[in-house]
Amino acid sequence: MTTQIATFGAGCFWCLEAAMNQLQGVETAISGYMGGHTQNPSYQQICTGQTGHAEVVQVRFDADVIRFQQLCQIFFCLHDPTQLNRQGNDVGTQYRSVIFFHNEQQQQEASQLMAELSQQQVFAAPIVTELSPASTFYPAEGYHQGYFLQNPNQGYCQFIVAPKMAKFRAAFAALLKKH
Repeated sequence: MTTQIATFGAGCFWCLEAAMNQLQGVETAISGYMGGHTQNPSYQQICTGQTGHAEVVQVRFDADVIRFQQLCQIFFCLHDPTQLNRQGNDVGTQYRSVIFFHNEQQQQEASQLMAELSQQQVFAAPIVTELSPASTFYPAEGYHQGYFLQNPNQGYCQFIVAPKMAKFRAAFAALLKKH
């Protein structure tokens, strides 16, 4: 087993965390915060946009089962990487599209994939995803972990997360954990 860590910010972390936890080879996907200047920030502090953090999901995965590049492809499928500092109605730097790389190989693979997606014009506008070195990860409060699974009838989950999850399950069915 070759355990690695990947960290992604794709707007609200509830969708990304739910998707990543369904993948073969993913040991854990934890919602949290990264990229800011406040130590031990709370969700309330993050929401102000003043801490500099992004809502992220930190993924611990077995690289012998799922590759970092596959995680990046899923990341790009689950959000709009052309929106600067927002995802839909979620606006602010805390909702920015970002890949926090943990080593040079991750940086190169993410950069290469972004270049390929841009060259293929997969998106109607330029990709604005930030590529930054990983910094201190702060896990989000407990009620954020597994939020979509625990609250499928909550409005945001029904109208925003559920459609993204359906698209994800269809596109990446071969990578899903067998139950």
